[in-house]
Amino acid sequence: MKADLHIHSNFSNDGVSTIEEILNSARMRGLGCIAVADHNRFEAYDLMKDVKDIIIVPAEEVSSTEGHILAYGIDCYIERDMSIIDTINAIHDANGIAVAAHPFRWWSGLGEKNVIPEFDGVEGFNARSKKKDNARAFRLGCEMNKPITGGSDSHTPNTVGDGYTTFPSELKTWQDVIKAIMNSETEIDGKSRGPGDTLRYGTKSITQWIGRGFKKM
Repeated sequence: MKADLHIHSNFSNDGVSTIEEILNSARMRGLGCIAVADHNRFEAYDLMKDVKDIIIVPAEEVSSTEGHILAYGIDCYIERDMSIIDTINAIHDANGIAVAAHPFRWWSGLGEKNVIPEFDGVEGFNARSKKKDNARAFRLGCEMNKPITGGSDSHTPNTVGDGYTTFPSELKTWQDVIKAIMNSETEIDGKSRGPGDTLRYGTKSITQWIGRGFKKM
């Protein structure tokens, strides 16, 4: 089963995809599971949790003081702008697992020194990260003996599924997905970001940073 564990909807301040567009794209790409991990928002899951043909994992991408953290399996919204350890603890208190998102990405990655042992996993593939950064993230997860996940980091309908995690086909619920992650029953694959996309990403990120008053997303 293929799962895209890092998708953004229009609840994210930089996303344009509606929930229906995400679901339609996921079906077209043959995905059996998705996680809409909006930036510091948790509305999407309630709108998707009754979907029957795709497993929907409750998720949020949380902005810690040092970078982004993916929260999976949470039962409530996680506040932004806490320290890394406080964010991880809040995710655990919400019955979720904490995964270091695109750790080597300039701008929003945590950096290797901040991927602390308390993390439950590492995002080893992200379709909006460069190939070398994905390779470093995968290697870091392996060196730390942590579960590894992958996703597209999609912000538009056409990129859903560009990065993904492969799970055993017999999984039926999002709880099964979380258990499979923690048991390291995952493989990752997809299409990394190319040079042209990197230039566009950098320009967009700087523009948005200025628009936010020089505040991290």
